[in-house]
Amino acid sequence: MSDSSKPIVLGQPTVGEEELAAVAEVFRSGWLAGAGPTCRKFEERFATAVGTQHALATSNCGTALFLGLKVLGVQPGDEVIVGDYTFPATGHAVLQAGATPVFADIRPDIWSADPASIESLITPKTVGILAVDVFGQPGDFDEYRAIADKHGLWLFEDAACSAGATYKTRPAGSLADLAAFSFHGRKGITAGEGGALVSDREDLISRARKLHTYGIEPAFSREGSDELPIPTFHELGYNFRMSDVQAAIMNVQLDRLPNLLSVRRSAAKSYHEGFASLDGVEVPVALPDREHPWQAYVLTIAPEISRDKVALRLRERGIGCNFGTYASHVQPIYGQKQQLPVSADAFKRHLAIPMHSNLTDDEVSRVIEAVTEVVTQLS
Repeated sequence: MSDSSKPIVLGQPTVGEEELAAVAEVFRSGWLAGAGPTCRKFEERFATAVGTQHALATSNCGTALFLGLKVLGVQPGDEVIVGDYTFPATGHAVLQAGATPVFADIRPDIWSADPASIESLITPKTVGILAVDVFGQPGDFDEYRAIADKHGLWLFEDAACSAGATYKTRPAGSLADLAAFSFHGRKGITAGEGGALVSDREDLISRARKLHTYGIEPAFSREGSDELPIPTFHELGYNFRMSDVQAAIMNVQLDRLPNLLSVRRSAAKSYHEGFASLDGVEVPVALPDREHPWQAYVLTIAPEISRDKVALRLRERGIGCNFGTYASHVQPIYGQKQQLPVSADAFKRHLAIPMHSNLTDDEVSRVIEAVTEVVTQLS
């Protein structure tokens, strides 16, 4: 198959011999299970990378979100305001914690929660704000913090897509009381799966660490005791640990992060330039006071053009693509009757095109050419 006919995938991890060597080292150590020495090394490095004092490696971002809500004290009957435009893992975590997600409409340019919408939704039942960095670009955290402080609420950052992003020079992850990251295969850095919960608050992370290991101290913390350490179970906990095998991969991925970001940002710049004069599409906005990590590159298709037809014709040409993410309030599981027109419109019109750190200049050019041809034909 020639390069010109080879499919271009929507997303792809960047891994190689370095990750294999790191995994082999863990194999030789004999400690493959979760919450071991390699996990602790990764936690220390990741906390430094995102500008926080503490980090806890987890099995995925969903468990990090759930643990964060638990240690923040979320109870049944509470309401949590959630940015609407997000994969439902965000709203699911609120339900799993026993609370009710109340979805806020979004800004029309960067698709994160609109501060005015958040303010309008606060009731006596509201306990916190769960703000999503949509496709990795942080939302308006100064405004979110002002609202939270005004009403005595906590602030939690869903930074699932945000490794390497910044907001007014501050790293994503350091913008709220807690933040949760994802290391799923589509993310900027990945171990296939995995996540992290980060914070400057030692009390929150210590409690989360205990809960994520069945409610007891992890085995690694009991090493070196001069007595036989027999843990005692006082409360219900969970098994939300990252394995040391995954942590070894993540340590290498952290080393790769600057280069991975550079490639994605170069591809985004080429896309911007390539679509600048194309009628029928709008390119995503990257605000000047934030560094976008480009976990995804999402076009907005004009309302008179069928987004679905564009997607299907691109796939026929071997160009990977998909919808952007979800308007959570229309998902049946939440039983919502809210009207959030900006998020609903984004859900109908967004189209994600190939974005990953293995993209070549030729592949980016092929994507631009294919999108231009298809949109022109359907206009």
